[in-house]
Amino acid sequence: MSRGLALRMADVGFTRDERSILADVNWEVAQDQRWVVLGANGSGKTTLLRIAALYEHPTTGTVEVLGQRLGQMDVRRLRHRVGFVSPALAQMLRPHLRAVDAVMTARHGALEPWWHDYSDDDRERAEKLLEQVGAAGMGDRTIATLSSGERQRVQIARSLMTDPGLVLLDEPASTLDLGGREMLVADLTKLATDPAAPPLAMVTHRTEEIPAGFTHGLLLRNGRVLAQGPLEEVLTSESLSACFGLPLELEHRNGRWRSQAC
Repeated sequence: MSRGLALRMADVGFTRDERSILADVNWEVAQDQRWVVLGANGSGKTTLLRIAALYEHPTTGTVEVLGQRLGQMDVRRLRHRVGFVSPALAQMLRPHLRAVDAVMTARHGALEPWWHDYSDDDRERAEKLLEQVGAAGMGDRTIATLSSGERQRVQIARSLMTDPGLVLLDEPASTLDLGGREMLVADLTKLATDPAAPPLAMVTHRTEEIPAGFTHGLLLRNGRVLAQGPLEEVLTSESLSACFGLPLELEHRNGRWRSQAC
């Protein structure tokens, strides 16, 4: 892998049940970049992120994550260095699990605190991460008592527990109301603009969910890359219209993006 890259995909394709979901994907994520992956439902966004997170293997092509090539390393070990936030993981967290334990158990990639031994330092770090993402004081509350937005904050804190070299967010605002979305976007803006934060990649199909501070964009249509590069160059009314297959007007103001049909 080239120096400074957290992720590299070369000619990646993915087929399931004889249906092509991704084809000819080439994508590189550098250490100082924050990417948004945009596309309509069914365009292959989640599959792309799951391959990057080492939960799926491509049918064709090569994938390198944090300097190691998929197929030539133990993915169970490398997954600890990739922070992954997804709806599937959220559903696996036990409702009566405390928020601080949900974060802390990421240290061993576990879902319950009794499977491994944890130190006071582990618990202190989990509390600090909750504070960092705007969830201070929520550590002793159970998952079941948290709002959708608060649960997403817990997931993001969990994704940072192992000092990851790459953080991947799969539609983190998909279940949130307007208020919850805006609070999450504000939290992600702080993370994106933190020079010490790891490289980020976030999947969404709504331009309104793109946090300020994100630097690059990748547009997917029918499993193929339509455009990619610096966000302000890639994200235009024309490219967004081609991505979603209908005429759209795009506005960029005060660091935020908004789109509507025209």
